[in-house]
Amino acid sequence: QVQLVESGGGLVQAGGSVRLSCAASGRTFSRYAMGWFRQAPGKEREFVAGISWSGGREYYGDSAKGRFTISRDNAKNLVYLQMNSLEPEDTAVYYCAAAKEGVNLKTTISYDYWGQGTQVTVSL
Repeated sequence: QVQLVESGGGLVQAGGSVRLSCAASGRTFSRYAMGWFRQAPGKEREFVAGISWSGGREYYGDSAKGRFTISRDNAKNLVYLQMNSLEPEDTAVYYCAAAKEGVNLKTTISYDYWGQGTQVTVSL
């Protein structure tokens, strides 16, 4: 069992940066690949970034490439999403999720555990 709690969201101006954190409980955290998704009102949940259990492999959705960076600290049971050059279109609730290693990290059905989400709002 893994419980996930996101933090770090808020209101930011366009062009600014935000770092989201995801705190995981459970001693098996390091066995899971992790992902970040986002969901804007009226839209489907969208893959943002994923990272392997070791942190050695990273994956990004098209909207995140070149602007966002995912990382993890297994010693602290934390996963991060550094978001730079934010745009109003990045406004959404951001979720972290945990998946068993070896699955397709870009699809929601691959994930076993989800956090409650943190709101990020980007203003002009």
